[in-house]
Amino acid sequence: MRTVGVDLAAGAPGTALAEMHWADGAARLTRLEIGIQDADIVASVASGDAWLGVDCPLGWPDAFVDFVQAHHAEADPALGPVDGGAEWRRSLVYRHTDHVVRERIGRWPLSVSTDRLGVTALRGAGLLRRLAEAGFPVDRAAEGRLFEVYPGGSLRLWGFDTSGYRVDATRRALLFDALTERAPWLDVGGFAPLAIAKADAFDAVIAALATRAGALGSFERPASGMLPIVRREGWVVLPDGALETLAAT
Repeated sequence: MRTVGVDLAAGAPGTALAEMHWADGAARLTRLEIGIQDADIVASVASGDAWLGVDCPLGWPDAFVDFVQAHHAEADPALGPVDGGAEWRRSLVYRHTDHVVRERIGRWPLSVSTDRLGVTALRGAGLLRRLAEAGFPVDRAAEGRLFEVYPGGSLRLWGFDTSGYRVDATRRALLFDALTERAPWLDVGGFAPLAIAKADAFDAVIAALATRAGALGSFERPASGMLPIVRREGWVVLPDGALETLAAT
């Protein structure tokens, strides 16, 4: 099995890709690159044994989409009273999966509709189209070989201290050491310096690990009644099991 983890940014300079090969109870990091174009991502999953995890929202909140459409058409009475307050905005700011993430890790993820993350999501939407055109199965509800992943949330669920790792290379070095100590089955080759130097590369490695959890089915799936929603909005795959279980099968 191959897992490909992508830390997607609005442009290639901030985008990183990690590829891992899994066999015989071990994993080997065979590729870690930054400056990744959409075509590179599509090519990385061209063969049938690849699973793809992308750190990027795969959709927008239904309520946000409905509100923007109605506001654009100046036909918003059906949306009810609008006061602009925090409680009213909440359904427009966060997807169903974001609420689930908050319940599991104790904090809100960035909002795809109100944070700069939305610019990355625009690129992500184009990437999904390119993947589909190349024959890679695209399902935003985590029912295929494509997953929306959250590296920081995955690390927290695996019991790691993630404070400051995105902005501090020293913190990343400590975190990387802790990770490899708990995962002796993971061969990172000569890629450790890049993962430590660049936060995007680090998150791509974690995305590849989280994608393995998705491929094994070791994550909480959306309730069946919510499937129509998450097929539009996306579903964040957060690992259910410990890090140590990823290489067990």
